[in-house]
Amino acid sequence: MIQGTGSDVGKSVLVAGLARAFTLRGLKVLPFKPQNMSNNAAVTADGGEIGRAQALQARAARVAPTVDMNPVLLKPQSEVGAQVVVQGRVIGNARAREFQAWKPRLKAAVMESFERLKARADLVLIEGAGSAAEVNLRAGDIANMGFARAADLPVVLVGDIDRGGVIAQIVGTRVVIDAEDAAMVAGFVVNKFRGDPSLFEAGMRLIADRTGWRSFGLVPWFAEAGRLPAEDAMALAGAGRSGGGARASAGTVTIAVPLLPHIANFDDLDPLRGEPAVRLHMVRPGEALPGDADLVLLPGSKATIADLAALRAAGWDIDIQAHIRRGGRVLGICGGYQMLGRSIADPDGVEGPPATVAGLGLLDVETVLGGAKTLTAVAGTLAADGAPFAGYEMHVGATEGPGRARPLVAFADGRSDGAVAPSGLVAGCYVHGLFADDRARAGFLAGLGAAASGYAYEQEVEAVLDRLAGHLETHMDLDGLLALAR
Repeated sequence: MIQGTGSDVGKSVLVAGLARAFTLRGLKVLPFKPQNMSNNAAVTADGGEIGRAQALQARAARVAPTVDMNPVLLKPQSEVGAQVVVQGRVIGNARAREFQAWKPRLKAAVMESFERLKARADLVLIEGAGSAAEVNLRAGDIANMGFARAADLPVVLVGDIDRGGVIAQIVGTRVVIDAEDAAMVAGFVVNKFRGDPSLFEAGMRLIADRTGWRSFGLVPWFAEAGRLPAEDAMALAGAGRSGGGARASAGTVTIAVPLLPHIANFDDLDPLRGEPAVRLHMVRPGEALPGDADLVLLPGSKATIADLAALRAAGWDIDIQAHIRRGGRVLGICGGYQMLGRSIADPDGVEGPPATVAGLGLLDVETVLGGAKTLTAVAGTLAADGAPFAGYEMHVGATEGPGRARPLVAFADGRSDGAVAPSGLVAGCYVHGLFADDRARAGFLAGLGAAASGYAYEQEVEAVLDRLAGHLETHMDLDGLLALAR
């Protein structure tokens, strides 16, 4: 089990790299995360949903993702509450304090899923959640040491040297967790190192001496991790904005993305970020949408009505109107598509207090939230040029209206989805993953005036996973890790 000293220390990427490395050694590897919190989810082969990181880890292991790989998924809908997904299906909403009382009954589902994976694999790689040192939440824990103890798992603790204070991170974790939890920890990894590793040899020895845990590696910074689908919205913080990410100033086409509070399934942006012709600009509250944008892309949302209110509070609705008057284009995906319509109704309080609000009025459709959640893989073509795509739908509710007579996509089974405004400047649909297909992405970007690049997104992800596996083979003691497995 790979646990961390905190969030965003690199647990997900390390597990993905280890999954590919051990798979390349000929082992049947399966990933597992008992409890996850993320609004970036993936549809599984068995018709449920799990965290995006576990889907990537399954891909790294060259297996289809299943709901057992992430049996408890929390999808935040407010600062203090989340939708609770168990073994791929929504079972309700819970505030943070209420969720603590749910943990004992969720533990049975977690152990059940883990046992099923164990029966299918040579090696199960488990990812913890957040910090192993959250001792205030230790009672009833199913995400870190509580699960490790229940399943009798050796633990390797990961610290992030890039954020500073890694010695205190790891030694401090040893100090605050109880002795029985500490006994489960077999060793540690220092991740995201930059510079001359010989300068930290004394630091590695000090951590080992103070904790009694052995080192499994000092892992240098792997810059290509940014090319893999990210799960945490923290990954968007500095990506692709002026003065920010490495490629912020590149590209002839500017795509502006308002960074909404409950942004979801934002891996839709990854294929665009890799395009040489694209400058992807993540716009924060307090910033105006750039006047030179060719496209404003409204992404998915876990709380559409709340995010629509945030969009208006930021003044982006006014910016979007001005953008359209200049001849700019707007695309909404899933929650973003719902925002573009005339109204959004949530009569049953699916995503928050029951309400009906006016949409942006840019598409002649209306949305009603409710009913069973749609979780399905889809394939088809873009209605405009016939370019093929393969993606997925993940949403609650339905969107209908006269605008549907001009759909954005046509499915292989004869159905259609989405709407395109008569002007052709505004469009939306429910399909996630539209841009992962190189042909569909090339056709869409051509409409914005971007030249074809030949960028092969799916091949790039595979190549990065292979290079990540080689990186970990070089800088971690993989034989030592494998020897720990029980």
